[in-house]
Amino acid sequence: MLNRRAILVSLAANLVPPIMPPFGRGGFAATAIKARPLVGAIRWDAWYSPGSTPTEAVEKSLSPGKYRWRAPFFAKSSSHDLKHLSFPPITPEEMDKEIRQAVFAGLDYWAFVAYGSNHPMSKALYQFRASAGNDKLRYCLFTELDRWGSRNRPTTLPQEHIGLLADRNYLRVSGDRPLYFLGFIAPAAIERNWKGIAGLREQIERFRSNAAEAGLASPYIVLAGDQNFLIREAKYIGGDATGSYALTVGNGRGSFAELARFAERGWNALSHGRLPVVPTVMTGWDRRPRIEHPVPWETKQRPGEGMENFFTAPTKKELADHLARALGWVAARPPDEQAPAVLIYAWNENDEGGWLMPTLPCQTDRLDALRQVLKKAATPSRKPGLC
Repeated sequence: MLNRRAILVSLAANLVPPIMPPFGRGGFAATAIKARPLVGAIRWDAWYSPGSTPTEAVEKSLSPGKYRWRAPFFAKSSSHDLKHLSFPPITPEEMDKEIRQAVFAGLDYWAFVAYGSNHPMSKALYQFRASAGNDKLRYCLFTELDRWGSRNRPTTLPQEHIGLLADRNYLRVSGDRPLYFLGFIAPAAIERNWKGIAGLREQIERFRSNAAEAGLASPYIVLAGDQNFLIREAKYIGGDATGSYALTVGNGRGSFAELARFAERGWNALSHGRLPVVPTVMTGWDRRPRIEHPVPWETKQRPGEGMENFFTAPTKKELADHLARALGWVAARPPDEQAPAVLIYAWNENDEGGWLMPTLPCQTDRLDALRQVLKKAATPSRKPGLC
């Protein structure tokens, strides 16, 4: 159901106000001021659907006491079992808190990992769309290519997503173009499902054509996945830019500084494809909760196998500096290779090791780090309403 981790481990082999692009359909200001790229964070929303496979899995992975410090701030101890964490259903009040948190930090958008409307992983997205406060934050979609189906059996998901691209607060970049990440692209899957890159290019062209029929500008498509493949083929496939979900290595270990250097080498590697690169900023990589209690969709993980493979958590300064370097990296690219956005891994990949959202009971250091870079603002002594 959520099989995407094998691709992550092969991704990298080797400060001013944000851009405000025109939003002809959406009610945002139509004037554009060239400044920094838009900065957003991936949302992987396994936390909000009690009783579902994903939510039960993350409850189990983060229940041990040694991992609770990294559990989302809304986690609860079970009334009948204090050793077990639980995650309540998403509510309007909970979503409004998370919007306030993101705005406090200076984020411009969330990139929701995209599933179908009836999927338990979509509950947060649809709660966000219904929120009265969603005019304060924009959003886009990060879609696994496998969820598009295949050449012979395409799914209806791309058409469903085109409907979302029309939302007034859907993230658009220059030319009113909706930003859309198509990720976890691997050569073997393209051959198997799309009969080669020509078949995938045809499907991307169909996606653009259907968007035009819906009255939308051509989506700005960021392709993410196997780096060596995308360096060679992304432009031919029809991508506007390249990027990554996460930049790490499966058996990597060390300090956060080493993880950040690895990620930054990944930005440079992707730039050899001569397309704009949306750099991914890492907030950590520490899968020990999932190693100790494997999740169902990581079928190759054996309990306890690889517990030594993790990177230490960042300090506030390390995280802020890594983000600042990403903004400077984009600004230093040639004008025709400057991406309109930066992506952060992640808002809430807490059990995998990358998060920004406050953790129990209301630890906001990572939001504070972003605020210093994106808003050039000191952290207030009191932060009412964040948790």
